[in-house]
Amino acid sequence: MSKHYILAIDQGTSSSRAIIFNQQGKVQSLAQKEFKQYYPHDGWVEHDAVEIWESQSEVIQEAILKAGIDETEIAGIGITNQRETTVVWDKETGEPIYNAIVWQDRRTSNYCDRLKKEGWSDNIQHKTGLVIDSYFSGTKLRWILHNVEGARAKAEKGELAFGTIDSWLIWNLTNGKIHITDVSNASRTMLYNIREHQWDDELLRLMDIPKEILAEVKSSSEVYGHTTASILNTEIPIAGIAGDQQAALFGQMCTTPGMLKNTYGTGSFIMFNTGDKPVHSENNLLTTVGWKINNHVTYALEGSIFMAGAVVQWLRDGLGIIESSSEVEELALSVENNGGVYLVPAFAGLGAPHWDQHARGAIYGLTRAATSAHIARAALESIAFQVKDVISAMEADSGISIKELRVDGGAAANDTLMQFQSDILGIPIVRPKVLETTALGAAYLAGLAVGFWKDVDELSTQWQIDKQFEPRMPEEEVQQHLSKWNKAVEKSKQWVE
Repeated sequence: MSKHYILAIDQGTSSSRAIIFNQQGKVQSLAQKEFKQYYPHDGWVEHDAVEIWESQSEVIQEAILKAGIDETEIAGIGITNQRETTVVWDKETGEPIYNAIVWQDRRTSNYCDRLKKEGWSDNIQHKTGLVIDSYFSGTKLRWILHNVEGARAKAEKGELAFGTIDSWLIWNLTNGKIHITDVSNASRTMLYNIREHQWDDELLRLMDIPKEILAEVKSSSEVYGHTTASILNTEIPIAGIAGDQQAALFGQMCTTPGMLKNTYGTGSFIMFNTGDKPVHSENNLLTTVGWKINNHVTYALEGSIFMAGAVVQWLRDGLGIIESSSEVEELALSVENNGGVYLVPAFAGLGAPHWDQHARGAIYGLTRAATSAHIARAALESIAFQVKDVISAMEADSGISIKELRVDGGAAANDTLMQFQSDILGIPIVRPKVLETTALGAAYLAGLAVGFWKDVDELSTQWQIDKQFEPRMPEEEVQQHLSKWNKAVEKSKQWVE
């Protein structure tokens, strides 16, 4: 039977998804399943790694069934994942020794503060491209090794494996045969030297992490191995891996330096292709590896916003002012404007370009006239304001005036938000026909490795515009908004002592 499809595994923060793409890069079928979020203490966020794997294998089967295809028609599997989330498991039993610690988790903030006080900031930024923050995997791994009984001794004996979610999925897909990650995920650990392209011995010593626990680092597009027949009834090549934001940059075909995209997911992540050299940020952005294909590394600048779609989830689950996330646009549009209300969604601290892990969320400008609709509108607008902060920093770092922003992710379907985003940035917002660009990027990386697609030029012809939003708000009004927003952000900083 000939190979007509690529399977993309898209393992996100709130759900596991599987998408089957055809040769034209179109979605043949999609299956999705949410899984439980655990908040054991203030600022702690965990997942059950076993539930992640079970939900992921369930949606893989469901997507194949929905597409009405046979497993043998799948040419390859691409994997994309929530990036910094940390799993440690026993190599013998395959069981995690602790819950997965999620990228949003802040439990290692004090340790990160200690590293800063000890003067490690410049060294770590030079080697890894990252700022010191509890967001990244390295300090989460250190926490597990320090706090789970017997973990350190087992790690030193080579009995444990650490991985980001890509590594955990591949371990399970291959029945424990392969322990790998790719450069894009490795570059998010705060342990990987993005200039020398290897795990950094000095940083491993600093965080007291045995090298034996780490995965082998591979490129983003190659055949790493095959699924075991017991998982998918046939052996399918696993051939592409990229962290979710890098995958979206590739799926948006931002393959030329100077191109950028924003993914509006649980968080919001703006990524800017800087070509074959890492660009040092003077404005608190991250320098990261975009991907490695055919031995060629592409770098990117990234601004990470922790709360985007998660703000809408909070309106639903925390405040109960909407019943489903899809209702937020209608509620926000029921008022003419935000009524002077500004919401700073620093529920997990502030990410780029502020990097204040002690900031907390706040709503400013409330009067008796304020309603749930004003709060909903302020929540949507907060996403656009945060993106503006990051893009201004990118322009300052790169010296390039940005001409357009390509968008994807769930909230990119919200026309009200996209129009406001265009107004605040003063540039066109371009939404593609296929919004599943994260999964598409993973599919493309896998497809290139197995010869399903010939080259990047062929892929570029598949990218098509769905809708373009042009700025139309008067400049004076834009500046008034930005002034109030900046004031609100400053007041929210350093809230926790």
